Amino acid sequence: MDRLLVALIVLVVASCVALVARWRRQIDAPTQLVHRAPSQLDRSDFERPEAPWLVAVFTSATCHTCADVARKAAVLEAPAVAVTELEHAANRELHERYGITAVPTLVVADAEGVVRASFLGPVSATDLWAAVAEVRDDPRPDSTPESLDD
Repeated sequence: MDRLLVALIVLVVASCVALVARWRRQIDAPTQLVHRAPSQLDRSDFERPEAPWLVAVFTSATCHTCADVARKAAVLEAPAVAVTELEHAANRELHERYGITAVPTLVVADAEGVVRASFLGPVSATDLWAAVAEVRDDPRPDSTPESLDD
């Protein structure tokens, strides 16, 4: 009977230790992919490399949000602004070259190809146009922004 009682006490203590250990063990969250816009573009990869500004919209044909972002960006087309939509299936090499892992990705690059503004995912027309106006008016010592109204 003493052995049974000792065995029962050991079993209860072991169970409590196992439960406490289980509660204290932290389960790591799954690794999350971090999406980033490129910080530099080679302007010769895009239409109208001579334009002072480039708005590049990386999209996919299966993405409904992409069509909306591309439509909002298209109205920015002007002599000083080249707007290019780069659909994934048709421009897979550029998506891979610039590490595009999420669409829509929109970047605004200056004449040197430096990305001055970017958006991942949906963007309102107001936010997009304000960002373009802000980078246009940003007098950076390493670049000479041209007016978007030219």
